[in-house]
Amino acid sequence: MYRAPVEDIAFTLKHVAGLKAALDAGALGDLTEDLVDAILSEAGRFATEEIAPLAKIGDEQGAVLKDAAVTMPAGWKELYKRWTEGGWNGLSAPEEYGGQALPMMLGVAALEMWNSGSMAFALGPTLTIGAVEAIEKHASEELKRKYLAKLVSGEWMGTMNLTEPQAGSDLAALRTRAEPAGDGAYRIFGQKIFITYGEHDFTDNIVHLVLARLPDAPAGTRGISLFLVPKFIPNEDGSPGRRNDVFCASIEHKLGIHGSPTCTMIYGDGFADGMAPGAVGWLVGEENRGLACMFTMMNNARLAIGMQGVAVAEAAFQKALAYANERRQGKASGWSGEGMAPIVHHPDVQRNLLTMKTLTQAARAIAYACAHATDIARSSQGAESAHWQDRANLLTPIAKAFSTDIGVEVASLGVQVHGGMGFIEETGAAALYRDARIAPIYEGTNGIQAIDLVVRKLPLGGGEHVFGYIAELDEIANAVAASNRDGFGRTALLLEQALDSLTNATRHLQSRLADGRTDDALAGATPYLRLFALTAGAAYLARGALADGGEERTALCRFFAENLLDETRALKDRVTGGAESLAAAAKTLVHG
Repeated sequence: MYRAPVEDIAFTLKHVAGLKAALDAGALGDLTEDLVDAILSEAGRFATEEIAPLAKIGDEQGAVLKDAAVTMPAGWKELYKRWTEGGWNGLSAPEEYGGQALPMMLGVAALEMWNSGSMAFALGPTLTIGAVEAIEKHASEELKRKYLAKLVSGEWMGTMNLTEPQAGSDLAALRTRAEPAGDGAYRIFGQKIFITYGEHDFTDNIVHLVLARLPDAPAGTRGISLFLVPKFIPNEDGSPGRRNDVFCASIEHKLGIHGSPTCTMIYGDGFADGMAPGAVGWLVGEENRGLACMFTMMNNARLAIGMQGVAVAEAAFQKALAYANERRQGKASGWSGEGMAPIVHHPDVQRNLLTMKTLTQAARAIAYACAHATDIARSSQGAESAHWQDRANLLTPIAKAFSTDIGVEVASLGVQVHGGMGFIEETGAAALYRDARIAPIYEGTNGIQAIDLVVRKLPLGGGEHVFGYIAELDEIANAVAASNRDGFGRTALLLEQALDSLTNATRHLQSRLADGRTDDALAGATPYLRLFALTAGAAYLARGALADGGEERTALCRFFAENLLDETRALKDRVTGGAESLAAAAKTLVHG
């Protein structure tokens, strides 16, 4: 059974990601370390005692659709009620609408624990939290007054309706249309697919944020607007009123996250009796500027998805470690007891477990550092705010892609540690692997994240911001070398070599972009993102070991450096020398 690693999460937040320094500097208002500890402790308790016990039920029962209504797994509706009563939905939301306005660092840390308990359950609130931010930043005062308090409290839930069958990740191909109704509202017509929690029985209203085109909209992404479309149109007193013309036509039968209803939503098909066809919606933000509004929601959603990768990895590691200490097989030199040794004593199993643990810790640190950058950008002003916003922008695609990649990798290793029992559903290792596999795909595939990193984020600050970040990581490597601590082994040297590889790869990509050789840069985007993440992750593990001073963190840092960091040299070669061979071989893939 999963147990929230509250102490490790708190340590990473405070001493690796920068929370303690921010608290000491007064950058986060009245927040204190004691309050941070109390919130993390209670979030961990809720994840461990309330969410995790219902995860298996959610996986086995799944969400069920009948007559356009979705029934959630047994016990989940009551679980959601306890969740909202605890105030968790409004953790980082504005105080004006009933939220607690706590830093994003605390929000993502709690989100990790809830997703470790059950990724399928935590997905729903994650979308609501994102909807709150989009509405708060871009909607009219009337829409804020009508919807935000209920979304912040969790009384209502929110969704994000982006893609369509013909569009995939190419939102320029969207066809859903919005027609002005003449009364300030619009009528929405179209189909949306892969809509997480598009229909469920948790709340008595669901607020959909929908991308659509106005009749005179320009082509492409420049012609997309954002609309708020409720399942029930609220009455003047705020209670759900008449049914809107939107319904769930089907839910997907998925590899994993069975408890999360992934819906096909139909807008404007005449579903609601007594109403003219067309789902009633209201414009959020400016006409034809909907994508900019939605990206407010998507950017933080990408960090939240990264936390899902960390969360599943943590749960998979805990499950594999427990099994390795129980399962007995063969002889091992480190075992002095009677009979067969627990498999945790076998070096190959140890290698797998330590790979799982250190990848999880590295990804956690990167994601928390991204949240820290966002918090400081929000709490500061002028050039300092701009600097930290650039840092958050740089780290977001890395936090999303690397964390979800290692979520799959670590969950797969968890199955391996279980051996044949890992392939059998009753152990739960396979369920984590199945759940993890979606995260590298949604909210922008990891390939798209790599493209975003190379094409949009490397040019930040005139191309110099990334080198400022690398210089900060280099300071950590220098501190490791200066510590003269035997336990670090070759960490300082290997980290310096990785930083050299990252620097050279970065300069190579920037030169290709400057020369107009974009395809050459894109050919190396995915290996570059992993190179970046492994290097940053190693530096953060070293920062934690330096701050802690204990043998365990130092040993874990050394293991990561001496067993995983050498991959960065090969990744650099792929970035700088792989484009030509890729282009040549790719010709064999194209037919017609």
